[in-house]
Amino acid sequence: MEPVRIIDIPNGETIGYRVREGGEVPVVLLHGNMTSSYHWDLVFEAMDERYTLYAMDMRGFGASSYEEPIESLHDFAADVEAFVDALDLESFHLWGWSTGGGVAVSVAASLLDRVRSLVLMAPVSTRGYPIYAKDEDGQPTDEIAVEYETIANDPVQVAPMVAANEAGDREAYRNVWNSLIYTHNSPEEARYEAYVDDMLTQRNLADVFYALAHFNVSGEENAYGPGDGSASDVEAPALVLRGDRDLVITREMVEEILADLPETTFVELEDCGHSPPVDALDDLVAHVEEFLAEH
Repeated sequence: MEPVRIIDIPNGETIGYRVREGGEVPVVLLHGNMTSSYHWDLVFEAMDERYTLYAMDMRGFGASSYEEPIESLHDFAADVEAFVDALDLESFHLWGWSTGGGVAVSVAASLLDRVRSLVLMAPVSTRGYPIYAKDEDGQPTDEIAVEYETIANDPVQVAPMVAANEAGDREAYRNVWNSLIYTHNSPEEARYEAYVDDMLTQRNLADVFYALAHFNVSGEENAYGPGDGSASDVEAPALVLRGDRDLVITREMVEEILADLPETTFVELEDCGHSPPVDALDDLVAHVEEFLAEH
């Protein structure tokens, strides 16, 4: 994998990023929760050389700093805007994965004349990713978790992962990824070990779950309240991709994105879960390159 580079942005944060050198078409890549720029390694290897790829570590992940805790995905988006300014990227494609998909939509709603197109891969809904309170058996109830402490102490989705992160518990991470992410294919062992190393760099796990739950850029009301409507401002065409076996992002969440963004194309990846680069790399790259070439 390409080495990490470092750049400072005006808010006092230091951003780590990796560059896959290529041609004159820039693509900025935004990772998901529990990962960083390192998890784009297969895409770096597979994408055509006409593209120069910039994979950023969002604040609190990988080599990036975490001086000021984030409160929303919009905080990540502001960092992305400062990052592309620092790199003098006037016009670029933006590719977001999972949590990074929500961040990408927020960026595109702000940088209308600079984001040429959006690729949203297994993306969080434009209406957020709610956390529901759990009963005594650990099963979700109809009641949403609203306050930060309630979300951070969620006994199923959040608190166990925070504890595993703080303890450096590699086996706990592998158990979660084997049950939710790598349900069909797995990375070869050395790559998987490097991925776990990468997962353990995160310093903001509970903060991200809180931000995901409260995210809503739609014009609709979700369980937490009305959205800000900014998704409708997005002018960049969007390619939305979801694996047919994704256990993290539901088809209903994708349908919300398709309803909320003005111009979308949807592709379902066959025999694919939440990690298309591992499950369906060739199909993924073919669809993305075709889309980028059109925009």
